Amino acid sequence: MDKEALHTVLLAAALSVCLAAPAWSSGLMDSIRNQAEKNLGGGAPASQPASGLGGVLGGAGGSGSALGLPGISSDTAGNAAGVLQYCIKNKYLGGTNASSVKDNLLGKLGLASAGKQRQDAGYQQGLGGVLSGGNGSSFDLNKVKSGLKEKVCDYVLNNASSLL
Repeated sequence: MDKEALHTVLLAAALSVCLAAPAWSSGLMDSIRNQAEKNLGGGAPASQPASGLGGVLGGAGGSGSALGLPGISSDTAGNAAGVLQYCIKNKYLGGTNASSVKDNLLGKLGLASAGKQRQDAGYQQGLGGVLSGGNGSSFDLNKVKSGLKEKVCDYVLNNASSLL
């Protein structure tokens, strides 16, 4: 095979790879999404079937949309504070920032006292590791792997901070 024919073959091969890359990356993303759903297993949103991880997020998107997390709003702030306490207690969040956000949120909601916290159903759900959204969706942190729990806790912290 002469040099010119070899160059033509190599150019054709390179062009084929370039043209196939978008289709391959699309398939790769589908594969990653499917693997994430598989790894979450029973950790799909508690009020949704396991197949719909992406559609549950209801508000401040961010990384939570890929995990199918409920949106956090002022209506669910008590629950978010409870989830933050769950995350702190289980060492998925550390440092003073998480405690500060949780305490400020509880103060803003009038839930600074233990008695008020016991009476707030959303806060109590959060303490149990269930993140609730304003649209009735929920996500149970107890049903996902540890690495994902940290991501969910970061999501809650970031979104709860924006409510202050």
